[in-house]
Amino acid sequence: MKCPYCGIDSTSVIDSRPADDNTSIRRRRQCDSCGKRFTTYEKVERIPIMVIKKNRTRELYDRNKLLAGVLRSCYKTEVSMEQIDNCVDEIEAEIFNHSSKEVESSYIGTVAMDKIKELDEVAYVRFASVYREFKDVNTFMDELKKLLK
Repeated sequence: MKCPYCGIDSTSVIDSRPADDNTSIRRRRQCDSCGKRFTTYEKVERIPIMVIKKNRTRELYDRNKLLAGVLRSCYKTEVSMEQIDNCVDEIEAEIFNHSSKEVESSYIGTVAMDKIKELDEVAYVRFASVYREFKDVNTFMDELKKLLK
């Protein structure tokens, strides 16, 4: 493992333990050259999943796209980065436990909306407004009414 500070590829593992989600290993490392410490995570490599988009084209699942959407919806809320990462991990767990190697983007969006709703109501409304493509104020108000019930 290369040191992110000095680039030398000689590091030592100081501590190793399961990460919060119990699906990865968190390792504290120390560079043998500069002595700085950093953290790495080791995860099981998953079988690639194809996402079937609305226009019926297919593309490889990309965690960064999901993370970006959740980050955008949580902008200027009190949701921490750790909560966002956990949320994305939970969404991914449902996606990867799906019985098929191909998943509709609408399924991913629905799972994401449910998880974001548990996280923060404002983030939920923001995500829903983009995901459901609200065309006017009435559709937006209908979603708010559901949330308030």
